[in-house]
Amino acid sequence: MMKRLFVEHPKSLGMSWAGHGIGAVAIGLRMIGAGAACLVHAVIPGAFTETAGRTVASLHNHMIKRRAAAPDPNAWPDYEI
Repeated sequence: MMKRLFVEHPKSLGMSWAGHGIGAVAIGLRMIGAGAACLVHAVIPGAFTETAGRTVASLHNHMIKRRAAAPDPNAWPDYEI
């Protein structure tokens, strides 16, 4: 059970547990930032008009590049996180 929870997924992507964790935290923080910008935008429509869209596009490009550089790109899921 512990191996499945902590080792199998990162290993299937050719990553260590720590490397996977650092990447997941970085992506998560960017998503939280974009979400916060959306909440502010809801109240002040003139603020952060492109922040969420740019973040989503940037994260998508980042993930596509990571998949392409992976040891086995076909082993990567169609989505991440």
